[in-house]
Amino acid sequence: MNTADMTAKIAAGHGFLAALDQSGGSTPKALAGYGIAEGSYAGDDAMYALIHDMRSRIITAPSFTGDKVIGAILFERTMDGQIDGKTAPAALIERGIVPFIKIDKGLEAEANGVQLMKPMPDLDALLARSKALNVFGTKERSVVNLANREGIAAIVKQQFEIGRQVIAGGLMPILEPELNIKSPERAEAEVMLVEELLKALDAFPGEDKVMLKLSLPERAGLYGALVDHPRVLRVVALSGGYARTEACAELAKNPGMIASFSRALLSDLRHQMSDAEFDAALSAAIDEIYEASVHKVA
Repeated sequence: MNTADMTAKIAAGHGFLAALDQSGGSTPKALAGYGIAEGSYAGDDAMYALIHDMRSRIITAPSFTGDKVIGAILFERTMDGQIDGKTAPAALIERGIVPFIKIDKGLEAEANGVQLMKPMPDLDALLARSKALNVFGTKERSVVNLANREGIAAIVKQQFEIGRQVIAGGLMPILEPELNIKSPERAEAEVMLVEELLKALDAFPGEDKVMLKLSLPERAGLYGALVDHPRVLRVVALSGGYARTEACAELAKNPGMIASFSRALLSDLRHQMSDAEFDAALSAAIDEIYEASVHKVA
């Protein structure tokens, strides 16, 4: 796939994005969910080797193909690693899956009800390395906790600033201003976030597009104007703490949104499974998430 092929697949493909981008802070929890206890390995190198083995097993599983998984978001170390003698992006492309890379370096402390992204001083170098490996796009996460207009405006401003830097580097940005679904001000914050995103999209210079990764909304269909905006390539959903069945039920209520799930995709996978058991569990998760992404309910 060249860039035009990947753009077309993400814009109109039937399927969803797999989020395989757990970073240093979330890796121990991801491994524990996979059946590898935190005390069973020594040091970061061993931890990252184990999570790379888990991701390699997923990417090479028979059910993990571009028929239903149209894209996958990688952690930087995964992108730089090898899978069956190939780079991870090459292994994905060979299976018809469009590769993305997580670029943010974590969150700042909360201020004005939000957590902005930490600085990314080496971003241009990461973008150049990713582009050279045929990565299509990036993902960057910040978090909205409260319905604070000043904070939400700051989140959106930062997301679009980084998005423009990503576009200048030749990649497609996924802007992810996650809204905490446990927020006591969730409904009001969701409306504010949509308003600020629409203002930023309307003012976005040039003709380039962005993608949006958003929490499943409390009110179904809330993101319709974002889905239909001419500057948005695709809107994808994070599971945000929902179990898979609940996340899929909520996703199916939202026309135009497809999944970009991590925990909800991987929750039934275990290190101790045989390859056949592993692929059966992965296949069941893929099928359920695909259905919710493609077939919507009233």
